[in-house]
Amino acid sequence: MFMGTKRFLGMALIAALFVAAGWPARAPAQADNVNRVFSAPFDRVWTVARSTLIGRGWDIDKEDREGGWIRTTARRLEGEDYGVYAKGTRQRVRLVLKAIDPNRTQVTVERRVWKQERILWMDKEEDLPTDQKTEKQLLDAIAAAL
Repeated sequence: MFMGTKRFLGMALIAALFVAAGWPARAPAQADNVNRVFSAPFDRVWTVARSTLIGRGWDIDKEDREGGWIRTTARRLEGEDYGVYAKGTRQRVRLVLKAIDPNRTQVTVERRVWKQERILWMDKEEDLPTDQKTEKQLLDAIAAAL
C-alpha cells in the first residue's frame, strides 16, 4: 500500500509541474499567417488593430477590451440578399489580443468563412476552409501602422 501511495504522489507531482509550467504551452510564432507578436504595448496595438479593421471596411460588431477581442460583422463575399431570401458566401473576423509583457502583444486573427442560404427565417450554414490570405493581410496592415 505504501508503494502505491508513493507512485500516486510521484505522478501527482509530475502533473502539477506540467500544469505550473503551462505545458503544453505553444510559443507564439512570428512567421505564422494567423498569429503575430508585435513589439508594442497592448493599448497601442488595440487602437491600431481596431482602426485597421475600420480602415479596411470592416464594421465592429462587438468588442471586449478587458477580454482582449474584437469581432466584426459578417461580410458578404458573393451572392445575393433579398431580406427573407439570401444565398452566398460570408465571412467574419475576430481579433484576439494578448499582452505577453508590457512591451509585446500577440494578435491572433480568427476568420470564419461559410456558405449561407436563408429562406424566410431559416438559416442553413456550411463552414468553408480558408486560405489565410486575409489573416496575413490584416496582420501585415497592423504591423505597417505600428
